[in-house]
Amino acid sequence: MDPIDALREIAFWLERELAPGFKVKAFRTAAHVLEPFSRDEIEQRLRDGRLARTKGIGSRTLEVVTQAIGGSVPDYLEQLRQRGQKPLTIGGDTIRAAIRGDLHTHSEWSDGTTPIPDMVHAARALGREYIALTDHSPSLTIANGLDSERLNRQLEVVAALNDAGDDRFRLLSGIEVDILEDGDLDQTPAMLGKLDVVVASVHSKLRADSDTMTRRMLTAARNPFTNVLGHCTGRLVTGSRGTRPPSAFDAVAVFAACAENDVAVEINSRPERRDPPDELIQLALEAGCLFSIDSDSHAPGHLSFLDYGAQRAEANGVPVERIVTTWPGDRLLAWSRARR
Repeated sequence: MDPIDALREIAFWLERELAPGFKVKAFRTAAHVLEPFSRDEIEQRLRDGRLARTKGIGSRTLEVVTQAIGGSVPDYLEQLRQRGQKPLTIGGDTIRAAIRGDLHTHSEWSDGTTPIPDMVHAARALGREYIALTDHSPSLTIANGLDSERLNRQLEVVAALNDAGDDRFRLLSGIEVDILEDGDLDQTPAMLGKLDVVVASVHSKLRADSDTMTRRMLTAARNPFTNVLGHCTGRLVTGSRGTRPPSAFDAVAVFAACAENDVAVEINSRPERRDPPDELIQLALEAGCLFSIDSDSHAPGHLSFLDYGAQRAEANGVPVERIVTTWPGDRLLAWSRARR
C-alpha cells in the first residue's frame, strides 16, 4: 500500500470520528513530510533509520509507513476502516443514496484545515460528483475570509484542478458570504457573479431582536446572487465551542422569501449545529422551499457528515426532488445561475 495514501486515509477516518485535532494533524503532517519522496526513497530512509529521525514522523506514523512499505494494510488503518463501514447515523438511506454533491465546504484558504486538492481527493473517494468550495468572505477576519484579490486567485486554482481532472467530478467555485447587518452580502457583485454557488450566512450579531434579524435575512434572500441560506439559526447544540441558542426571526416570512426567490434552505449536517431545528424544516417544507444538504466541512473527513443531514431530511419528510444536492451538476448550475 502507498504509505502516503495510508496516512491520509487514517486522517480522514479520524476526522470522520471527530477525533482530537492533534491526532489528525500527526498523520496529515507525516503525509506532507513524505510527499517529496518516491516510494524507493521512503523505503531507503526507513532501512537506514533516517525516517525515524525525521521531524514530523512519530512512532505511530512510522509504524504505519513500515507496514505499508512491507506490503500490507497498516493495522491501525484496518481498525479504522472496520469502524467506518457503517453510516454515521441510522436512517436516511434513500436520501443518502441520492445525494450527488455538497455546496458548503472550506479549505485552508479560510478556516479549513487542509489544501483544496485534499478536499477534492476525499470528495471523489466518497463518490461525490461535485462539491462547492465556499471559503469565507472578508468581514469574517477570524476565519481568514477572502477579499476579492484572494478569491480571484482561488478561482484560478479551481479552474486548474478542473482542467486536470475528468468529467466524473467538478469542483464548483463558490463562497460562504456573510450577511452583513443591513442584509447586504459581504463581497462585490462583480465577484459574486463569477461564482457557481453563493451560500449566504449570518455570523455576527446573532442575538439581535427578531425584527432586525428578519429584515437582514429577507434582504439576503431577495439578493439575486444568493443560492443557499446557510445554517439559518446559527445555533450550536454541542461541541467544543459550547452551545448557543438559535437566533430569533420570523421564519414564515424568511422561508416565504426563499421560496419566492428560489433560494434553498440549508440543512447543515455538522453534528454541533443540526440547523435548522426540525420545526423550522417543517415550516420551510410548508413554504415550498428547496433544500441543500451540506456538510459545512472544514476537513476531508467532515464530508461524511452528509449522513446526518440525510437522516434529518428523511425523518422530516423532505422529498428528494426538492433537495438540490441530489440534482445532476448541469441542472444544479442552471438553477444557481438563473437569477443573475
